Amino acid sequence: MRMPRLSVIRGRVWKFGDNISTTDITPGELFMNVDFEPKDIAFAALRPGWKDQVKPGDCIVAGANFGFGSHRAIANDVMKDLGIGCIVADSVARVYYRNAIASGFPAFACPGVSRLFNEGDELELDVYEGVVKNLTTGQSVLGPSYPKELIEILENGGMVPVLVARVQRGRNDVPA
Repeated sequence: MRMPRLSVIRGRVWKFGDNISTTDITPGELFMNVDFEPKDIAFAALRPGWKDQVKPGDCIVAGANFGFGSHRAIANDVMKDLGIGCIVADSVARVYYRNAIASGFPAFACPGVSRLFNEGDELELDVYEGVVKNLTTGQSVLGPSYPKELIEILENGGMVPVLVARVQRGRNDVPA
């Protein structure tokens, strides 16, 4: 089933710096506790108590190299679990970006975006045009828009639903 068009994402900003690793997002040492929920450990070392402050629809703005490090898909999945609207960063690590898109979560690389936002500002991301706007200050920056194949994946909740729908329709092509 096709989800509604993403079009515009709006939310309150949580600001992070450069070089946020997948270990920063979901600390591996906390996986030893079998009674945890991934969203309970998100950014626990960087921002104790953050999980109790973040609200569905909030957005993350970060500096360069967001999501670098080990291939830890849970570091992507936890963003959906928390209800984060999107991640917009100066740059996003390749594996994090690919995992985000594959799971149907918008992670957007837009050079220079981090200097436009302070924590608590209101963000607006036009997914189709690549425009990121700070609704608090009125400043905006244009980043690269998503190709139509990636928008299809995001709108449908990830690669698996897209592939299932294509197989059901008798199509065996896979988006790049």
